[in-house]
Amino acid sequence: QLVESGGGLVQPGGSLRLSCAVSGLTLDYVDIGWFRQAPGKMREGVSCITYSDRRTYYSDSVKGRFTISRDNAKNTVYLQMNNLKPEDTAIYYCAVDLVGNSWILGREFDYWGQGTQVTVSS
Repeated sequence: QLVESGGGLVQPGGSLRLSCAVSGLTLDYVDIGWFRQAPGKMREGVSCITYSDRRTYYSDSVKGRFTISRDNAKNTVYLQMNNLKPEDTAIYYCAVDLVGNSWILGREFDYWGQGTQVTVSS
């Protein structure tokens, strides 16, 4: 089970930190991704962190503003979002990749959370 939290309403330029608490599965050997879906748009990948070398990946739209991290001891993954823009408004989901390299290969992740709403507006 994956449970996202930390979403909310924030003004442009503000920050939020999303959390993804994972249960029933250890994070030690899986890659974790954050995705988002805005109204009327397709879901897009935001960021991913691998388990093996903790390599991180970001979409061009968030690079330099968002930071993904993981705390395997807490079985939790975080997404620190700074300098938020109205176009970041979306439902944010975390997901687990059991196979590996799905982010790079564009494969579907295996397990998904229910999402948390992020709204950036003045």
